Amino acid sequence: MSGGFKAFARREWGPLYGTVRTALVTRRWRAVPMTLTAVCLTSVFQVVQNQDWGYQPVQDIGSVRAEDPLVLALLRTPLSLFVPALDLPVWGALAQILLVFGIAEICLGRWRTLLLAYAATFAGTLYARVGIALGPDNPLGLPASDAQVVDTGPSAAVVGLAVYVCRRHRAWWTGSLVIVAMVVEVMIKNNLAGKEHLAAIAAVLLVVAVREWRERRRQDDGVEPRPGTRSWKPPIRS
Repeated sequence: MSGGFKAFARREWGPLYGTVRTALVTRRWRAVPMTLTAVCLTSVFQVVQNQDWGYQPVQDIGSVRAEDPLVLALLRTPLSLFVPALDLPVWGALAQILLVFGIAEICLGRWRTLLLAYAATFAGTLYARVGIALGPDNPLGLPASDAQVVDTGPSAAVVGLAVYVCRRHRAWWTGSLVIVAMVVEVMIKNNLAGKEHLAAIAAVLLVVAVREWRERRRQDDGVEPRPGTRSWKPPIRS
């Protein structure tokens, strides 16, 4: 049993662990500057929004509701990712950012991590409007009252990044577990946050599908796969 689990762990998390460990050992905190900046920014927002004078300014620049004009919501969405929800412990948001953003920054790079995080967050923001338009009688719909729910925090981005990184490093069981957990969340508590997490996963899986389609096209055209892609294999040295 022990040997079987060790083999599973090496297969499931070995490539991911090796990538993260090497980066942290060789570069230390310099491996995750964007992640550390995000943690600091989230901490600052948490402190400021809990002050009498700071609550409204934070809401004005980082609070997103489905009832807001779309342009305003899209302008606020980038900062909304770093505004922790008032009804949840801030350490949860900080831990999510430090762990998942940190791993993603090491494995994917700074800019790809940011793009994927915002793609997942935008997907959740746009879904909320679609869900409310569909109405509560539709399985994909939401009640009209959700239009007034403040949607902040990194959770959608965290879920999307986790699925993408697992897919990239072939941690199939872990990625599947994240998806199943989000589906169960919606089944147990059918609310805006849970369905936004599913929208974020759908957006990331769409990115994965497009990326793999492009790689297949490159192969069909006789172009060598790029390092780090699914079909790339290191050259064999004699």
